[in-house]
Amino acid sequence: MNKVLYSSISKKFVMALAGSFLLLFLPVHLGINLLLLREDPAPFNQAAHFMATFPLVKIVEIVLLAAIAVHIIWGIILQIQNWMSRPVRYNVRNRSETSAFSKFAFWTGGTILIFLVIHFFNFYFIKLGLVEGNADNFYSVAHQLFRIKGYLILYLVCFFLLGIHLYHAFQSACQTLGLNHRIWTPVVKLFSLIYALLIPSGFAYIALSICFFN
Repeated sequence: MNKVLYSSISKKFVMALAGSFLLLFLPVHLGINLLLLREDPAPFNQAAHFMATFPLVKIVEIVLLAAIAVHIIWGIILQIQNWMSRPVRYNVRNRSETSAFSKFAFWTGGTILIFLVIHFFNFYFIKLGLVEGNADNFYSVAHQLFRIKGYLILYLVCFFLLGIHLYHAFQSACQTLGLNHRIWTPVVKLFSLIYALLIPSGFAYIALSICFFN
């Protein structure tokens, strides 16, 4: 039983479930961030306050943080296991599209993790009182950050890499959850491409609009 629980397949299954939850969260986060484009800061600050205080949202927040932790830890463990099982690189490599994106998934994920730590310091840790800042006016915090060119470039690079990561991750999660099918696989591929383009582009559009037009 323990071998099953700690097998590579079970880790991939848990990682796929955690990743799927994160995929559902990103459109919600994007929808809230679109309020940053309004001149009135009240709607975004009210939404941020609601997300920080409503009990059900706080439960979801815990689940989200747990999903992030599981996705990261399992991803690192699986990558280490892959390295250990293949100490010598194969002379003949699979050149398929999936393997190409899979090859870089660990590194794009690592870059996104670095950005998440910075993002937490700028927002989540302020809410918890661990870092100085105005937790009642995250609208101003976001606008100030997006006007810093260095932060904006880092933000855009990370969301570009997130798009690459999402394109592979969505297909990988569907495959792990047993959704492979000659009819559904092309649909999953198309949806993953649309999702990987729209979500990062939405976040990038908000950041660029604030920096250059607001």
